[in-house]
Amino acid sequence: MNLSGKVIWITGASSGIGEAITYALAKEGCKLIISSRRLEELNRVRKNIKLTDEDILVLPIDLEQHQHTDEWVKVVMGKFNRIDILINNGGISQKGYALETTQAVEQKIMDINYFGNVELSKATARIMQLQKSGKIVTIASIIGRFGLPDLSTYSASKHALYGFYDLFRLELKDDNIKVLIISPGFINTNVAINAIKGDGVLVNKNSPAMEQGMKTDVFAKKFITALKSNRNHKYIGKKEILSVPFKMLFPNIFYNLMYKMSKKNK
Repeated sequence: MNLSGKVIWITGASSGIGEAITYALAKEGCKLIISSRRLEELNRVRKNIKLTDEDILVLPIDLEQHQHTDEWVKVVMGKFNRIDILINNGGISQKGYALETTQAVEQKIMDINYFGNVELSKATARIMQLQKSGKIVTIASIIGRFGLPDLSTYSASKHALYGFYDLFRLELKDDNIKVLIISPGFINTNVAINAIKGDGVLVNKNSPAMEQGMKTDVFAKKFITALKSNRNHKYIGKKEILSVPFKMLFPNIFYNLMYKMSKKNK
């Protein structure tokens, strides 16, 4: 797929993976919509991109307020009159055991990571159906393939994305709309720092796994390659992505190792 001139919408574009993807897509000559909650950070990213005002739209959105998805799509259509690719990257992480996590926090995580993601895809897919073309990308996680202590609701939200998009792909096939699931491993971002605890308080501390993770610019290059392909799914990360086939082949050994690691890191 040639990305030049494509209208591409990226959520979570103000930092981390989303910011790196935005820079990579700008170099491909795309027309961009960049979204996140933080307008100031979006404007910072905008200043780093060499695109004319005609080719970029800064659109702050809060995925937790997903009842407004149709309104956001109308703004995008008013600017570009089409949407070729949606990249669902916005999300929130968690650090807290299930029995220590309040229902309010669980609802917040699911509203952002699942319902906000899915509702935006559904609203965008209706536009793509009229175009008879498009691609929807969701950034899941290897944690959507197995669970880890301290990440119960986050893991549940990513598992849910796999379930939805694997079927959504089939429902959209006749409309020439493709669905790509990207599963990052540990990427060197602030996602762990910005995670919330079971009571909703910000963690404000990075994890060693994230600190040693793949650099965002390296991730972005691999992401662009996957985006241009006809793949349905792609893992991107370092050796940690081997944990997925290991779990499938040796589930008992896998969970014993995860249990011991969680006790060691507690």
